[in-house]
Amino acid sequence: MGISKDRIKFNVGGRLFETTATTLANAGRDSFFGALFDDEWNLSPPSEDSIHFIDRNSDCFSVLLDLLRTGDLNVPANITERLLHREASFYGLLDHVRAAKWGPFDGNRLRLSDSVKGIAPGDGTAIRAGPDGGCCVAHGSVVHVYDWMLEEHSPINLDYQRVNDVGWIDSDNIVLSACERLGRGEGGMGLFSSSSGDLRYKFQVCHENQVKSYTAGALSFSPDYKIFSSCKGRSNEYGVGVWDQITGKQTDFFYESPGWSLGDADKLQWLNGKNCLLVATLFPRKDNCYISLLDFRDKNMVWSWSDIGSPMAIDEKRVRDAIAMEDSNSICVVNEFEDLGFIDLRMYGGSVRWSSRSKLMKSKMPDEPCYPKLALHEGQLFSSMNDSISVFCGPDWVLTSRLRRSYGGSICDFSIGGDRLFALHCEENVFDVWETPPPPII
Repeated sequence: MGISKDRIKFNVGGRLFETTATTLANAGRDSFFGALFDDEWNLSPPSEDSIHFIDRNSDCFSVLLDLLRTGDLNVPANITERLLHREASFYGLLDHVRAAKWGPFDGNRLRLSDSVKGIAPGDGTAIRAGPDGGCCVAHGSVVHVYDWMLEEHSPINLDYQRVNDVGWIDSDNIVLSACERLGRGEGGMGLFSSSSGDLRYKFQVCHENQVKSYTAGALSFSPDYKIFSSCKGRSNEYGVGVWDQITGKQTDFFYESPGWSLGDADKLQWLNGKNCLLVATLFPRKDNCYISLLDFRDKNMVWSWSDIGSPMAIDEKRVRDAIAMEDSNSICVVNEFEDLGFIDLRMYGGSVRWSSRSKLMKSKMPDEPCYPKLALHEGQLFSSMNDSISVFCGPDWVLTSRLRRSYGGSICDFSIGGDRLFALHCEENVFDVWETPPPPII
């Protein structure tokens, strides 16, 4: 691209600045400064004499201009994080600020950056990382939403309907799944504003051309703007529903077959490479575990596994969570002692190859145990256990590090997104935020 060498002058809140078009082009086309250039990235109109007036905070402008020049973020003590966030948002430079504050996500370099204590009584049930570094916490019938500065927005209140799962469509929209209330005909799923908490629309289930009330469970999303949810209705609405994110209309439904479990699923995961949906119903929700891959193109269950009939003398081989790993054509599972197991997706109904990775105690569990959860992010595998999160790396999934914080008790859920890891504790209404520090300047 042809970057103009023209100098450009600004008067920001009465303070004069001079820089180059090359420096401003680092802000990107979608920024405030991108509008100053033509399609060839030349200053439009070219002028070295005109001064562009901006009625904004000059101290913040100085910090942001230096960020564009050097890539480093140096914030004086007199500038609060809220003020810098507001000004960076105005100029379209929030991503630049976040990239300078945090390094590329690496589970082995994560450091505890903050702990946030909520205001609601009782235990949280789920936490989900947002795409911009914020998060939301499901707490009974209420979902608390936090931006990337960890300041809380208006909560989403479902009026005593228990929230089962939460998912981000984008930074402005959140989908909630909830239990049906007996006698009220409510429940299901809704799309809410992340900033105001207002309901935008509800997702309905139709069976035999009639709208049905239902309980919505686990959620998943695909790149082609589809929403998947496990569903339980009063008639035959047991299975996995599909909705269009844009219109909110139901587009498909995979009905549960006899002897299998889909409507009670604990976890859904969309697999881009296989164009299939992983559906996992796990112990103790059911007496047995059911894991399957669904192909919605021809309504076919293309792969399945269950522990029905497996010899188990003790519960330590019970699957508590599962996650598909497309690169290795396998599904990773975990038991209550954080022992990892692997199921080969190339074999229909194959056995679990257990591998005892952790050397955690196998005797007395905590008074309020939290079963392990799994996550896969950028080639690293994460598993929670009691008050810590283990990180596994490499082709053999070697334990390489462990994240632990003593305050708050066992970890009941965690989530990764926006270059952060969020861990929700069960004994105290608190969640931790883990970040990767930027690399040292050489």
